[in-house]
Amino acid sequence: MNSGTGTAPAAGRVLVVDDEKPLARLVATYLERAGYAVAITHTGPEAVQAARAHEPDVMVLDLGLPGLDGIEVCRRVRAFSECYVLMLTARDDEQDKLAGLGAGADDYITKPFSVRELVARVGAVLRRPRTTVAAPEPERVYGDLVIDLAAHEARVNGQAAPLTRTEFDLLAALSGRPHQAFSRRQLIDIVWDPAWVGDERLVDVHIKNLRRKLDADPTRYIDTVRGVGYRMAEQ
Repeated sequence: MNSGTGTAPAAGRVLVVDDEKPLARLVATYLERAGYAVAITHTGPEAVQAARAHEPDVMVLDLGLPGLDGIEVCRRVRAFSECYVLMLTARDDEQDKLAGLGAGADDYITKPFSVRELVARVGAVLRRPRTTVAAPEPERVYGDLVIDLAAHEARVNGQAAPLTRTEFDLLAALSGRPHQAFSRRQLIDIVWDPAWVGDERLVDVHIKNLRRKLDADPTRYIDTVRGVGYRMAEQ
């Protein structure tokens, strides 16, 4: 495994995982120029090990990897890390994207891609507001659902739901204004970044995963507002 600077700068730590070594090095070079501490791995097992060792803020993860594919790497990393996962896929395949997001990835970008765009995506996520900082209220309660902003945790009937950071941030955004219907673009601006560019249906996949983790009834806590987007359901 190669690494960038020895001491992590304030910009953050990024783990780049891709079996195409020249591409991985190119991505790492651009990220290092932007001020990030970068580590590189080229196989699935190495990626899981590096995620434990380096505790990255962001993982740039290729879907096609030797040893373990990106989907399995993401599942295993999600068991111990809340790092932001940007999935790379060589095929513009809807199923690949859905599988990656279902495994816990936060975003995706399809090869071939602009390295500058990738660096911009990394910067955007690291600018995301921390819902645990200076929260005006410690908890929000919706029936059997308790959203604990201080702990960054959602509990249903006292049991913690296994939400990713993005799923929790979506829930926090919706519950912050429970009577407001949010469009996909509004949720992207809040949870990702106003500068984020991509397929806004990304929101739909994360909402679907969030609903599934909260309750078997998909409309129990989150309503779909036709022609608009989503809002918290009345309890």
